[in-house]
Amino acid sequence: IRIDPMGNILGRVVSGKKVIAMDAHIDTVGVGDKNAWKWDPYEGKLENGIIYGRGASDQEAGMASMVYAAKIIKELKLEDDYTLWITGTVQEEDCDGLCWQYILKEKIIEKPEVVVITEPTNLNIYRGHRGRMEIGVTTNGVSCHGSAPERGKNAVYMMAKVVNEIEKLNERIKQDEFLGKGSVTVSYIECNTPSLCAVPDRAYIHLDRRLTQGETRESAVAEVKDAIKRAQIEASVEVLKYNTPSYTGLVYEIDKYYPTWVLPENHVVCKAAVKNYKDVLGIEPKVDKWTFSTNGVATMGTMGVPTIGFGPAHEIHAHAISDQVPVEHLVKACAWYATFPSAYVNM
Repeated sequence: IRIDPMGNILGRVVSGKKVIAMDAHIDTVGVGDKNAWKWDPYEGKLENGIIYGRGASDQEAGMASMVYAAKIIKELKLEDDYTLWITGTVQEEDCDGLCWQYILKEKIIEKPEVVVITEPTNLNIYRGHRGRMEIGVTTNGVSCHGSAPERGKNAVYMMAKVVNEIEKLNERIKQDEFLGKGSVTVSYIECNTPSLCAVPDRAYIHLDRRLTQGETRESAVAEVKDAIKRAQIEASVEVLKYNTPSYTGLVYEIDKYYPTWVLPENHVVCKAAVKNYKDVLGIEPKVDKWTFSTNGVATMGTMGVPTIGFGPAHEIHAHAISDQVPVEHLVKACAWYATFPSAYVNM
């Protein structure tokens, strides 16, 4: 076990030819209004076979199950011709996949043949999800005294026309049969003004863009520029950057573009995941996709490593005051994690 300069925890089990990684991010979101919770979200609670607390579903459950699975592999001598990396990664909640871009681009470990994302799937097998990106749009006007607004050029009025076109753009975004529709929404707006008695000279909006299959960074930016053109307004567009230090102080700057990824259902990794599920849990799995985003945007979306998802807990509890995981899910996930590496290498 070691900790890399970003602060990711990297544990290795077995040393064989085929390299497999299982990932859980160890950061969580905050608790919000602590009084809204029915229990202390920091202390946790076990009641009627369910563990409650912040991070129970997203994503400490996956971490606990895969760590214990590593123990089972050693105890039951399930080693095979594989090297298994157990990774507890950081900064996922702020910047999906940053950790894995760092791990693979900086060659912290050897590139895996397959990555298992242990985010909550309600014990289903997930083979992809929509991507996302963060876009900033700025309008520049001319400030003047608020008593004579005609002397200036109001940047907020300019931006209002852009916002109207962004709303229309959301209705035009394409649909995908598996992943569903892409989307765009204005998630933040601000203006700069010398006083509350003045015309603003600058306005800014932040766009949360969700990307379905077939959409790219370039196509999404082009659509925003087209919306601005339709508004008959001059405005600048930028893909935002992430440069917040990790807890170790390391800064690893990347663009806030997180690609869509889908593993084909007939891919050997997906077939191995399904077969192992049936062999271990005795039933046919549901194969589906996440609604939210995961580190898979980097492992498969950016770096091209075949990626599959399987995790305890239901994603509806992620980031919610109902944050929870059934103990039964931990046990079943642990069994699947312990046996998947051999199932994959023997396909």
